[in-house]
Amino acid sequence: MTQTLQPPQHSDELLVAFPEAHVLLLTLNRPASLNALTPRMSQDLKALLDWFEEEPELWVVIVTGSGRAFCAGADLKAWNKKQQSGNTTEQEDVVASVHGFASISRRQSIKPIIAAVHGGAYGGGVELVLNCDLVLASRDAKFALPEVKRGVVATQGGIPRLARIAGHQLASELLLLGKTISADEAHSRFGFVNAVVSSAEEVVPAALDVARQIIANSPDSVQCTKKGLLLSQRHGFEETVSTHAWSGESKRVYKGVILRLVLFFLSSFLGFFF
Repeated sequence: MTQTLQPPQHSDELLVAFPEAHVLLLTLNRPASLNALTPRMSQDLKALLDWFEEEPELWVVIVTGSGRAFCAGADLKAWNKKQQSGNTTEQEDVVASVHGFASISRRQSIKPIIAAVHGGAYGGGVELVLNCDLVLASRDAKFALPEVKRGVVATQGGIPRLARIAGHQLASELLLLGKTISADEAHSRFGFVNAVVSSAEEVVPAALDVARQIIANSPDSVQCTKKGLLLSQRHGFEETVSTHAWSGESKRVYKGVILRLVLFFLSSFLGFFF
């Protein structure tokens, strides 16, 4: 299967692999800069994730970092260069960036996104994590939203997501103090890490194990279920239920060939006994 997949052209700042059938693994690859995101990396991620969305053979994506960190946020050299040019369009850029930081922090994908975090995740790196469906972290992982210490703001989705996940007071603790927390705190107190593993070497295998559990399920059902989760972020209870029921994803599940085959074999199986 992986031999037939043809991902878009990309730089060596992003590594692309297919470790299992139906699984895409993206590795941020600027280890000397703690995988701080450059404009080129952002372009590569957008192209690859847009392709992933449309590729029927890929059902889950895992995002991780090479070297000793997950992602240190935006590349400050590129940011400083833009500031010195006098071309400061931060507000316009936030609105125009429909998928957010790393093309993930505001992306509304119906396919599951898993973060495999080790070392440091800072700024935009945490905003990216907060929009992933499942987060695995090594015990050495550290998380921080230090924007207030730098005179900037976490504008790419991190504020509302953290408030929704952790509640106002805990979100305030992380955002207003700019403090750094451990993987265990992110798991037990703040609630945005699903599981903590012992070492950095174990985090991608742990993420792959989770991916295997997802792809063992019906892809249509998984994607339809995630559609419901996304709708629940935007609507109230009844509107979410009705909008989800009439969605294209629900139609694909309830009108699809797979369901008809399951019902056929189920009725045949029951008929054998009765």
